Amino acid sequence: MQKNFLIITGIFILLEIYIYQAIRTLTDNSWIRWGYIGIYVLIYALFTYEILNFQRSDRDATKSHIISILLLVFIIPKLFVFLFLLIDDIFRTGSYLFGFTRSSENFFPERRKFLSLMGLGLGGVLSALFIDGATFGKYRHKVRRVKVKIANLPNSFKGYKIIQISDVHSGSFSDPSKLEHAIDLINEQKPDLVLFTGDMVNNVADEFKPFIPLFSKISAKDGKFSVLGNHDYGDYVTWKSLDEKKNNLETLIDYQRKAGFDLLRNENRIIEKNGEKLYILGVENWGLKPFPQFGKIDEALLNVPTDAPKILMSHDPTHFDYVVKKHPGNIHLTLSGHTHGMQFGLDLKNIKWSPVQYKYPKWADLYESEGKLLYVNRGFGVLGYPGRVGVLPEITLFELS
Repeated sequence: MQKNFLIITGIFILLEIYIYQAIRTLTDNSWIRWGYIGIYVLIYALFTYEILNFQRSDRDATKSHIISILLLVFIIPKLFVFLFLLIDDIFRTGSYLFGFTRSSENFFPERRKFLSLMGLGLGGVLSALFIDGATFGKYRHKVRRVKVKIANLPNSFKGYKIIQISDVHSGSFSDPSKLEHAIDLINEQKPDLVLFTGDMVNNVADEFKPFIPLFSKISAKDGKFSVLGNHDYGDYVTWKSLDEKKNNLETLIDYQRKAGFDLLRNENRIIEKNGEKLYILGVENWGLKPFPQFGKIDEALLNVPTDAPKILMSHDPTHFDYVVKKHPGNIHLTLSGHTHGMQFGLDLKNIKWSPVQYKYPKWADLYESEGKLLYVNRGFGVLGYPGRVGVLPEITLFELS
């Protein structure tokens, strides 16, 4: 731990040397220079204090929010300045070593000034985006409409509308009323069914308690179903006993029931219309280690005909590739969440990129593999960084055909 801290400190010092060079290049005003130094001494002091006092078992999300804001708004954007000036230094050093220029000809103050301005400008833009994402972005919920073809779908379910939401992480929000607009968006779609695919809380059940009245307002003709995500089990906090941890999960289940959700734990429900049936399956969390692998498809498929139309709720999209698509139970559509699209990236019509794709190749939208479909929802809430940049919070509306 101490070694890692020293390495990180060294990186930050190197970063600040380059930033200060850029400021010196742009201004001779001592008030600006010393003002910058004073502000960032305070920022680094606060950042160091929060890091040294952070415990993963903390039940309040405030510390993680402060750390992420300091890192993303005040520190990470400086990498632009570092990169531009480092490239200039490498070019100058290389030119001198290989004899392309003499030492006296090897410094171009106007180029240095331009690169400093470029780096500071781009860094400022990124900082502004992160501030906007934390202030407004996490509330910009978007309805994404997806038409899905399901084999053997009965005529009674053609045009059937299903809303999927995922990863609410209610502990990341202090005021339920600020999510009222998102609940209104859901109800405006007049869904036949609402499916929630896990992570209602960050750590403990009581995070969701203030949100029960709000989520009770979600209306669907054929009901609301949910499954558990990795955060719902309380694995990231310290408990006095296993019984206390178990009681927390039971409390969360009860709170979801009060909000109108029927939680499926490796089981299924039947939606019936005109004597025709659609099967909704729900499994507990199944993810690659270190995430829990409690999902049992065989139990969820109990008494379900092989050729019947099925929709599976499974929180983690890796479950699809490692288990679901190879399973003989013939599950037509799997709905997942978990990735959040990392809450950062480019999410345009023809360009989709997020750092999370290097860990989860299937991180957002609809995928097909071996004749089976997977949809990965971008998430309703936030975790860690309390905002969203580029990847907006999602409400998915499926129309079956």
